[in-house]
Amino acid sequence: MNSKSEFLGTENINRLLWKLSTPAIIGLLVQAFYNLVDTFFVGRALGEQSVLGIAGVAVAFPLQMLMMVISIGIGVGGSSVISRMLGARDVKKAEMTLGNVFTYTLVLSIIFQIFFFFNVDMVLDLFGATAVNLSYAKEYSTVILMGTFAFTFGFVMNNLVRAEGNSKVAMNNMVFSGVLNIFLDAILMFGFGMGVKGAALATVLAQLAGTLYLVYYYLSGKSPLKLEMVNFVPGYGLIKEITLIGFGSFVMGASNSFMMLVLNNVLAVHGGDLSIAVFGVASKLLMLVLMPIIGISHGLQPIVGYNYGAENYARVNESVRASLFVTTLIGVAGFILLSFFPDTFFSLFSSDADLISGGASALRIMILATPLIGLNVVATTLFQATGKAKPSFFLSMCRQILFLIPMVVLLPYYFDLSGVWMAFPLSDLLASLLSMFLILKEYRHFRQRVDKAFS
Repeated sequence: MNSKSEFLGTENINRLLWKLSTPAIIGLLVQAFYNLVDTFFVGRALGEQSVLGIAGVAVAFPLQMLMMVISIGIGVGGSSVISRMLGARDVKKAEMTLGNVFTYTLVLSIIFQIFFFFNVDMVLDLFGATAVNLSYAKEYSTVILMGTFAFTFGFVMNNLVRAEGNSKVAMNNMVFSGVLNIFLDAILMFGFGMGVKGAALATVLAQLAGTLYLVYYYLSGKSPLKLEMVNFVPGYGLIKEITLIGFGSFVMGASNSFMMLVLNNVLAVHGGDLSIAVFGVASKLLMLVLMPIIGISHGLQPIVGYNYGAENYARVNESVRASLFVTTLIGVAGFILLSFFPDTFFSLFSSDADLISGGASALRIMILATPLIGLNVVATTLFQATGKAKPSFFLSMCRQILFLIPMVVLLPYYFDLSGVWMAFPLSDLLASLLSMFLILKEYRHFRQRVDKAFS
């Protein structure tokens, strides 16, 4: 019996959800904030070239997203297995999963880095780079690719640590690397005048420091799981299980990267570099709303996984109800904040009047359905944590692939540039309706299991 994780099955759900989510929310907000600060420093350091610099970073960001989503997919898959095995008291399989995750991450990181490093020009052209922002995009991407291992292992280990219930360790790591990134941004971009390259280098160095912190956590024995070489030997069945469960998260992130690719190309046609820069800033601002919601899902995942493994279905349902309530409140608060002060937010990044006015108009449309975002995130987490790969995959892909991308392509033909921004709330609405249907179905199933157990 693993006493270090037992509290996941006994502590009050509301208190437990906040206990696990708050560190994740803080850490993710710091991450979102330093992404904003990256864009802020690029905009301010480049002066009159701020629109091109921001557009270049926006074009390069899907590449960075792909790097992160590969590791998040592995991390989520591994986390689901680990939390369920801890709930079922199978520490041996949990430790075997930990070792296999490390091996899996290493192999995929090497493949990713080699492929994209030698095809960076082609990839950036595909991502919507224009003749004038390509130099900025390439400068940023080349440095980011050099830090592939720091990114992948950092994101994977953060997920694994949360699966053990040690969300404070994950928070400390994210806060530490986030603050370091901001500090390095200022030094490299203004102190050394490195421009866009400085922003990328600051990000890589900060991620590397965070990754080393988590390696120390595992090697020092602070984790309830032991990291042993024998478990690094890949097991086909285990790798398959990790892949299938994490595939939903991978598709969600990859489709988000693909969505950015499509958006950059559509915006290049309908609005040029200015519109790409608008989206680059707006997407970072939306992360301030999305990250707390994802933080709640990070707190939910180990609770659901542990209690599902322990066949305590009443606690599973209770944790889902609490998560839906909190994520909806976060979405409402984000909608109010961003709709009231969009001009102020955009003016932080550039003094360009066209960027500020165009950004404010776009943001007001994009955030219309933010109160509903939590439904899709919670539903995806529920199925991931219970090891149900197919529904988690479907929910992960429905917003971007089924709804958002087709609308981004089609609506501009009828509404011009406004059609691009309208696609966001419409896709959020449709994804939330699907998520609500599947959550209710699963909720009723668990309630029947509870009623049967007491009958």
